[in-house]
Amino acid sequence: QVQLVESGGGLVQAGGSLRLSCAASGRTFISYAMGWFRQAPGKEREFVASISWNGGSTFYTDSVKGRFTISRDNAKNTVYLQMNSLKPEDTAVYHCAAERSFRIISSITDFGSWGQGTQVTVSS
Repeated sequence: QVQLVESGGGLVQAGGSLRLSCAASGRTFISYAMGWFRQAPGKEREFVASISWNGGSTFYTDSVKGRFTISRDNAKNTVYLQMNSLKPEDTAVYHCAAERSFRIISSITDFGSWGQGTQVTVSS
């Protein structure tokens, strides 16, 4: 398994932007599909975005399409989530996830490694 550490969360006004980062340990990062999930208070964890091992394929949940962008830098063992036009309903703890796979995946049950999460709060 790979160890994941998220950063970049914070408090932002509606319409603002944040960029989340997820740093992964290990030498085999390039063989991992990566994803971002979020969990709001009282709600279940939900899929946000995912990216294939080489960045060639990306997938988003409908509510963030056109606002969020997932990317990765395999030389830095890091995956990013650029979040623009943030809304109060984006408020949640955002978790990075990884799974050794050469195909893009999006189901929460497909990912075996998880970070502790970073809080994103969007004020109205």
